[in-house]
Amino acid sequence: MLIDFFYTLRSAKLPVSVKEYLTLLEAIKEGVVGPESDGAYSIDDFYYLSRTALVKDEKHYDKFDRAFAAYFKGVELLADFTKDVPLEWLRKNLELELSPEEKAKIEKMGWDELMETLKKRFEEQKERHEGGSKMIGTGGTSPFGAYGFNPQGIRIGQDKGRNKSAVKVWDQRAYKDYDDTQELGTRNIKVALRRLRKFAREGSAEELDLDDTIRSTAANAGWLDIKMVPERHNNVKVLLLMDVGGTMDEHIHRVEEMFSAAKAEFKHLEFYYFHNCVYDFMWKNNRRRFSEKFPTWDIIRKYNKDYKLVFVGDATMSPYEILQPGGSVEYNNEEAGAEWLQRLTNAFPKFAWINPEPQGVWQYRQSISVIQQLMNQRMYPLTIKGLEEAMRLLSK
Repeated sequence: MLIDFFYTLRSAKLPVSVKEYLTLLEAIKEGVVGPESDGAYSIDDFYYLSRTALVKDEKHYDKFDRAFAAYFKGVELLADFTKDVPLEWLRKNLELELSPEEKAKIEKMGWDELMETLKKRFEEQKERHEGGSKMIGTGGTSPFGAYGFNPQGIRIGQDKGRNKSAVKVWDQRAYKDYDDTQELGTRNIKVALRRLRKFAREGSAEELDLDDTIRSTAANAGWLDIKMVPERHNNVKVLLLMDVGGTMDEHIHRVEEMFSAAKAEFKHLEFYYFHNCVYDFMWKNNRRRFSEKFPTWDIIRKYNKDYKLVFVGDATMSPYEILQPGGSVEYNNEEAGAEWLQRLTNAFPKFAWINPEPQGVWQYRQSISVIQQLMNQRMYPLTIKGLEEAMRLLSK
């Protein structure tokens, strides 16, 4: 089994050597990871062990994550943090295709019913199910599983979203940081962002004032009279909060262009990441988002209200993620995302939301409508015109 895993990593262009592979086998032999109290092996434990043994440079973590996910199709079921969904239950043999009429006949559960039913299914299910409407499985209309269809379900073991209808995703996913050196196409974005910049004269006299020098020299009968002024500094402060992962993967290139342009234009720029909606913590490094958390309350207290608050995200998610405690797809948040969005906008009166989704689809996404209401309709598309309008609003 691990020989195939080794060749999967090599096929993914990872510089994994036989020596490192033997180190992994030795670690397993010595019991560095082993069965838990219920006799099951944790895929998470093996993930961290294999990454430590096989990957020697952080720049290869993303390739490793993708190769690991491609080879191991199991996921940990977060409804019960001690149990695993058997890999066989989630293996993809077929992918369901339904007509619009058939999809319309499928009823969806409410949030509480969905959570309670999932617990019951996991207690009673003993084998793999495929093509069904009830159990955890694949290729059916059940609210639980992968590669099927349900208007409001819990995605388990599927590599990525297909219908954008899952209200929770029981996968631990790794996200990439946005590249702030991306330069392709950033010139027009820089011009749009520049509408927000405000300059102030401050500090000691360091910069030649050419106009005043010419006037003073002329008034002094041609004798050179050099005039200096303090250097101009960009006084704008920006707090940039960026959605990452999931449906935002479709917009990585454009968001990277905007991020790169913002770092070049604003001297006082602070940024953090979130996923889908802001909750009680954010992070600055996606590799360490669970180990290096920044409490949202601390961020609110750290920065003054003169910071311009800019959200960047597609606002495409289940409405539960915004309005329901425990609605996050990744963990059980104690307070609804809407509460945190309101706290942030109250703390920073100058705010706007930049949405990379085409503006024509906004009216069809319930979650976008909810975010627009929470943002007092201050949502703008990630286009040159949209950025100019957002910057004009923030500069007032």
